[in-house]
Amino acid sequence: MKAESATARKIRNHQPQEANPQDGGLRGRYLYAVVTAAAARDYGPWGINGGRVYPLAHGPVAAVVSDVPPQRIRPERANLAAHQLVLKRLQEAGAMLPISFGVIANSDRAIRNILARHQVVLVKQLHRLAGKVEMGLRVVWEVPNIFEYFVSSHPELRSLRDEFFGANREATQENKIEIGRLFERLLHEDREACADQVEEIMAPCCFESKRNRCRQEREVLNLACLVGREPEAQARFEAGVFEAASRFDHNFAFDYSGPWPAASFVNLNLKP
Repeated sequence: MKAESATARKIRNHQPQEANPQDGGLRGRYLYAVVTAAAARDYGPWGINGGRVYPLAHGPVAAVVSDVPPQRIRPERANLAAHQLVLKRLQEAGAMLPISFGVIANSDRAIRNILARHQVVLVKQLHRLAGKVEMGLRVVWEVPNIFEYFVSSHPELRSLRDEFFGANREATQENKIEIGRLFERLLHEDREACADQVEEIMAPCCFESKRNRCRQEREVLNLACLVGREPEAQARFEAGVFEAASRFDHNFAFDYSGPWPAASFVNLNLKP
């Protein structure tokens, strides 16, 4: 989950803070997700700092919130865990649009204004995600040394390595830059080719898929898949993963996770 965004800051400044009569102080509204108003209910004391999680509805949609002090919520383990727990419970209940960690509004009215302004988009996305969850598929090169693996599998890189470093030669800085550029190009090309192959195999198992950025050099693919929430759909997804893995040798490791809230497939730009 991302830290507080420009949209969050605009929401925060949209209305004056409201006082909570129970503690006599100013309180903010911490946002977890948007759900259909028909499915909204009181969710219990599962929020940040043990706060009661409840809906603020406008028309057919509702924001799921809890009361918090009107200052920045730090991304500490307890707060992150509470945020994720609420999203998990909302996911189990039905379609929802998760909101990034740390978004706080200053008033109920500010939230309802946002819901009113973006009602059509919110309803459309809730309809699109109804009955669906996100599954993750990660593929990595499981090799001791990724550079040496590419040297052994790409004659072009091996030849250049031997030219620059063979026979006790001392490679220049320019040589190192050149071989680094070739390695990066081959790494990108192999990632794209492998990702294309995996996505083609997984396509019949998913409504949609989205490639997330690879964060590590050994990472081949980080794929988010939108699948049905029913057990049969989960089984089809798992079968697709095993089918894809069977097309690659032992140098590739496949790992899948989920189900998760479909955060990768939510596109919210809730400008006031």
